[in-house]
Amino acid sequence: MRLAPDRHYDAFMSTLETLRFDNTYVKLPDIFGVKLNPTPFSKPPYLVSFNPEGGALLDLDPREAGRTEFLEYFTGARILPGSNPVAMLYAGHQFGHYVPQLGDGRAILLGEVVNQAGERWDLHVKGAGLTPFSRDGDGRAVLRSTIREYLCSEAMHGLGIPTTRALCIIGSDEEVLREEGVESGAMLVRLSPSHVRFGSFEVFYYRNQHDSIRLLADYVIAHHFPHLAVVGDKYLQFLTEVVTRTGRLMAEWQAVGFAHGVMNTDNMSILGLTLDYGPFGFLDDYNPGFICNHSDRGGRYAFHRQPTIANWNLHALAEALLPLLTEEQAKEALAVFEPAMVARYRELMQRKFGLTEWRTDDAELLTGLLAILHANHIDYTNFFRALGRFSTEDGVPNSDPRDMFVDRSAFDAWARRYRERLLSEGSKNEDRQRRMNRANPKYVLRNYLAHQAIALAREKRDFSEIDRLLTVLRDPYAEQPTMERYAIPPPDWGKHLAVSCSS
Repeated sequence: MRLAPDRHYDAFMSTLETLRFDNTYVKLPDIFGVKLNPTPFSKPPYLVSFNPEGGALLDLDPREAGRTEFLEYFTGARILPGSNPVAMLYAGHQFGHYVPQLGDGRAILLGEVVNQAGERWDLHVKGAGLTPFSRDGDGRAVLRSTIREYLCSEAMHGLGIPTTRALCIIGSDEEVLREEGVESGAMLVRLSPSHVRFGSFEVFYYRNQHDSIRLLADYVIAHHFPHLAVVGDKYLQFLTEVVTRTGRLMAEWQAVGFAHGVMNTDNMSILGLTLDYGPFGFLDDYNPGFICNHSDRGGRYAFHRQPTIANWNLHALAEALLPLLTEEQAKEALAVFEPAMVARYRELMQRKFGLTEWRTDDAELLTGLLAILHANHIDYTNFFRALGRFSTEDGVPNSDPRDMFVDRSAFDAWARRYRERLLSEGSKNEDRQRRMNRANPKYVLRNYLAHQAIALAREKRDFSEIDRLLTVLRDPYAEQPTMERYAIPPPDWGKHLAVSCSS
């Protein structure tokens, strides 16, 4: 988004120089991170896209994005007044194997902005250059991956799923070498109430630095779970709440058909947010075994395994918290995962089906549908959107969902059961359809849509498709007549796009 500077600002909006910082993480002992500034690009930066909704979280006037200083502040050429940059330390289990030290190898936390509502937002720059945690990396991100994360974090927010947010993408002609070849460098400015991860605790557990575990837990509780600060068993309640949030997040992912792709413990937010968008994907044809990351050769992070992996990761977190808990308390907290996830998933699927309550037999109705969607290679998002037009009236053919099937007799058999179920609760077509349209998105960030936006950006330096997608995905449940093309299933070439961890 191109913005011309206009310095006649609303008195309630902030400029870059008047953002209100309160940098708490950097006040932790030095062991928790390394203070350093982003490394500016070797070639001039340019604005790829600015997200006004991200700016609004900071009370930042959107016209600030038109200033030259905007690029300088967020690429390290200047330091934002009040900021105190730090690369955060963490470790984690990657594909099930513990890696002792990861940390912000190419990201830097500039600081924490507090808006007028009292909300706290980390300003976190991804692709900010080398840090002591970079290992063999170059500290950079590429335009391709920053576009994907920028769009998907905002798409997930539009869907109502807990997620980090995005402020902007800044590009450069600085060359970055990846497995795909030489690519253009970019920085993504990411927003989140916190970037503390499961792996932030694991690193101190495996180093046998238990005092640091307690200090970090107390810090997170004080700033993000303040209602637990005064309870006697605050560490038990803290873990229980993290488990609950994570279980509910998995239900959100499964209901909307989102696959994360790299559910390592260092990519798991302590706040239950969707964090670190690498090789992600939304289901096109329904396939429970969908693997969105071509580096995941064993399918560890396949779509249908996400709840199991989340539970595995929570066990790793619980182990890291054992210096603060008994084993019995850890097991008590972990036991809430499945009930929390199942309850939320049922609630979401009840809405997707347009039901006013969830009954015991509805599980069979759901599994029966998913089986025929899989067998007939039916587009997951488009089917549920079409199901909103289902009618219980006699003689209505319900052609919108039915015509999607090769085996229409299979749909007919299921539809008879669905119709009976709707009639049993006195469902009214118009009211139900209105409710279902608020539960079943018309638009999701399909891989081929992101691919097209990336191709235009890389080949022609045309960023207009990024901004169009940002507009569409902000309101994914609405009918947007001029944007119908973004709701169609992918062409054949778009169904088999390979996305890797290389970014």
